[in-house]
Amino acid sequence: MRKPAPWQWGIGIGVVTFLYLPLVVVVAYSFNDSRLNAEWVGFTLGWYRALFADAQMLVAARNSLVVAAASSAIATVLGTLAGLAMYRHPRRRLLPVLVLTPIAIPEVLQGVSLLVFFVMLNLTLGLVSIVLSHIAFCIGFVAVVVRARLQGLDESLIEAARDLGATPWQALRRITLPLIAPGIGAGALLAFTLSIDDFVITFFTAGAGTTTLPLQIYSMIRIAVTPEVNAVSTLLMALTLVLAALAGQMAPGSLRGQ
Repeated sequence: MRKPAPWQWGIGIGVVTFLYLPLVVVVAYSFNDSRLNAEWVGFTLGWYRALFADAQMLVAARNSLVVAAASSAIATVLGTLAGLAMYRHPRRRLLPVLVLTPIAIPEVLQGVSLLVFFVMLNLTLGLVSIVLSHIAFCIGFVAVVVRARLQGLDESLIEAARDLGATPWQALRRITLPLIAPGIGAGALLAFTLSIDDFVITFFTAGAGTTTLPLQIYSMIRIAVTPEVNAVSTLLMALTLVLAALAGQMAPGSLRGQ
């Protein structure tokens, strides 16, 4: 393998710096003992203490966790079924289109269309509408991970179970589901991560008086980017990275599409 040229190292370092330096700055200034982000004054944990004493922030965090847990649980079930259907019926070209379209369309378009749909149903916007919206776009991500996991499944195991008298349901419950369980778990973690971080679709479907962590952060930065905003952003980023790492460890091949 040829050694990379110096200019290639330079481009790589520049890209990584561009991507991650802003995140490092946010984390560092969440410990800054000043209300202004203009200069470093000193180290403090006061902004994290203020964050956990903020009633509005705690309500937003609770709402985000409730929405993420509910939507990821339902999306995992439906996405697993969709992944199984796409794997078992590869010739039905319309099925992948229906399942994966919410991934491909812009979030603004999806948010507006869901808002119009809920208004047509006369559904009051709130946590229920947010959960339904998150289920709609998380199903496709779970289905992709599950289908990728199924690609590496040894079909001879299922055929052997059927030859030994197992019904299709028994083969699914005792053979298929245990073998693809890491992929299902990775899909669930991915759905939870996407849900708890979502802003655009939530912004359109939340309604008045309902807020989540991304919406609360947005309302705070409209005034000023304070260290408290940096603190909640740091915690949210840490949670996202941990969940993404767990998903990658559970089913690395599935997340790479192998």
